[in-house]
Amino acid sequence: MTNVGIIGGTGYTGSELSRILCVHPDIELTALTSRQNAGKKVSDVHTFLKGYLDISFTEKISETKDLDLVFVATPHGVAMEEVPALMDAGVKVVDLSGDYRLKDPSEYKKWYGHDHTDEKYLKDAVYGLPELFRDKIKGAGLVANPGCYATSIILACAPLMKAGVIHDHVIADAKSGTSGAGMVPSPRLHHPFCGESVIPYSVGTHRHTPEVEMAVDMFSNSKSNVTMIPHLIPIVRGILSSCYMKAKKDVDNETITKIFEKQYEKEPFVHYVKEPSIRAVVGSNHAQTGSEVLGDTVVAFGVLDNLVKGASGQAVQCMNLMLGLKETAGLNTPGLGV
Repeated sequence: MTNVGIIGGTGYTGSELSRILCVHPDIELTALTSRQNAGKKVSDVHTFLKGYLDISFTEKISETKDLDLVFVATPHGVAMEEVPALMDAGVKVVDLSGDYRLKDPSEYKKWYGHDHTDEKYLKDAVYGLPELFRDKIKGAGLVANPGCYATSIILACAPLMKAGVIHDHVIADAKSGTSGAGMVPSPRLHHPFCGESVIPYSVGTHRHTPEVEMAVDMFSNSKSNVTMIPHLIPIVRGILSSCYMKAKKDVDNETITKIFEKQYEKEPFVHYVKEPSIRAVVGSNHAQTGSEVLGDTVVAFGVLDNLVKGASGQAVQCMNLMLGLKETAGLNTPGLGV
């Protein structure tokens, strides 16, 4: 068995990691950190884990020895303080914050508002979207887990960019459930405010924008331009991103369908369907893509559970690749459907 720990075990991504890993056939979850819950049993805080996990929270990950891999599920800015010591000790890391996604430190400062303090390992971090960067993830020491919005948009756009059939400007109309905002309460997340509403936010300033541009640039021959409009919708889990792109030449639905099917036909977790649905993927590591040609405009859709394929599930998928395990281990369950 491989010993794994989680830094930041009380947030939504940390608790979702615990839910997945506690039944993983090849993993022993031996450490979870939480400053406010140190010393408490994990299953007393996360009661859904009763009968599955019998360990207590610690304040620091260093209190647990012999870890093979650590997930860092903290806010941005914290991860870069934790990762260097782990890497120096030979522990593999999957970072779920945004600290290691952007390769350019100046871009990081522009979007996150402070300097990056670990340029040493930043240059070595691999972007953790398995369907597009699987070979780089295999055996990597440090993987930057993609953002939830970014995953949904990149899965929808990358096949078309690779095929060279669209121009490099993407308009992404993205809608996410409230769990994407994390556990800390805010006026925007107060149920009377958001419970029966659709709220645009962080228009032009969302931190997943440069991440999408960075990844899509890898598949286009020119600098891409992503206009991202996130919306908060009154559901708990799920993202639907509708991406609008102009075609370079006349294309039809059959042509676009073949491009998507060629890209994802052998993928265990990404599927091309006629009508993507959030309910089809909620609770699972599966994502759905779809498309429609409207004149000279191609609309591509990316749908996923923001806490699973958009965060913790994808992190476990990356872990499996990093450790040489079966990629689907611990993740091979369907969405809820209803």
